[in-house]
Amino acid sequence: MYVKDLGIGHLLDFYGNTLPEDQRDVLTAYYFEDLSLAEIAEGRGLTRQGVRASIKRGEKHLLFLEERLGLCGEYRDREKTLSDAVLEIRRIADKLAAAGKEEDAESLNVAANAVFAAYTQK
Repeated sequence: MYVKDLGIGHLLDFYGNTLPEDQRDVLTAYYFEDLSLAEIAEGRGLTRQGVRASIKRGEKHLLFLEERLGLCGEYRDREKTLSDAVLEIRRIADKLAAAGKEEDAESLNVAANAVFAAYTQK
């Protein structure tokens, strides 16, 4: 049984446009639409083995790009750092609120929300 590496979906988000359109479509159907190899093959007039070979070639290309460029990993690291910072700001805001400084706590929460929204906005 073939087990999906869901990390490939993240790589597809980053580097998918570097793949040939038909290969990108097959990977998208497999990872994002959760179609089976047989379903993808039937919808495209391919064999199941041909679909699997296309997926494997696409995965290899995406992993190669990530190994060389590291954009996806760098993005996840930054996202984690930001998330940790926002959680810490909210923890401090909770302490301020518990100390009776609700206005300061609310200001921190507004700032944390604004930073997170600005970073995650595409």
